[in-house]
Amino acid sequence: MLTRLSRPRALVLCALPVLALFGVAAFAPLPFTLAQPGSTANVLGSDHGTPVISIKGTPTRTTEGELRMTTIVATGPTADVGIGDVIDSWFRTDRAVLPRESVYPSGGSEKEIEKHNLDDMRKSQDSAVDAALNYLGKKPGSVDVTLHLADVGGPSAGLFFALGIVDKLDGDGSGGDLTGGRTVAGTGTIQANGEVGAVGGVSLKTQAARRDGATVFLVPKAECREARAELPKGLRLIPVTTLKSAVSSLKALEQGHKVPGC
Repeated sequence: MLTRLSRPRALVLCALPVLALFGVAAFAPLPFTLAQPGSTANVLGSDHGTPVISIKGTPTRTTEGELRMTTIVATGPTADVGIGDVIDSWFRTDRAVLPRESVYPSGGSEKEIEKHNLDDMRKSQDSAVDAALNYLGKKPGSVDVTLHLADVGGPSAGLFFALGIVDKLDGDGSGGDLTGGRTVAGTGTIQANGEVGAVGGVSLKTQAARRDGATVFLVPKAECREARAELPKGLRLIPVTTLKSAVSSLKALEQGHKVPGC
């Protein structure tokens, strides 16, 4: 025999599975990574007492100002991220919730991921050297460039390594510095042909840049919208697509000419 349920009782019975699902979600780890602004490093300076950029085989210049590459700090690939962590981060401008695979696309163990990131950094450094020397019309065989930056992985410092090499060898081409004495920060991968690529985490990197004194931020043009999302006050965005466009924009900024914006 069928029994008719009252409306309130029916609603309660229907809600129970939903509540149970939320209960499980509250304690189950989710496939997300939590990220926040990380450290920055001046590629024109030193890292643990060693110059970030060392050049032999050709004269170099003394530089002023700073070129700061930027990073984010993310929870590890095996870290448990709960729904409470996700909700808290959604309501904070200095945190981001990212799909785990977007931060750790290679999968594997933490050691394997660390090795992958270091390999990416080495490839990025090689591309940065090639891009800078190609831009300056110098042959790699007569110029020896060594890049040193400990505890940083991934390819996102490529653009700033290349800019640092250009600044140390040629500056603005007229005796001045690319930075114009400013603290310039930014991010972007680079290819040997000078093409700049997107990196991710840009809105967090702008915060790290401003925290560490930057007033200008070079951003891959494709990521302008993300960079504007949580842009700190006092930080000017300049979109770039190539090493050449980055150098040209910095020269124009120093000379008081028109500079592209996001």
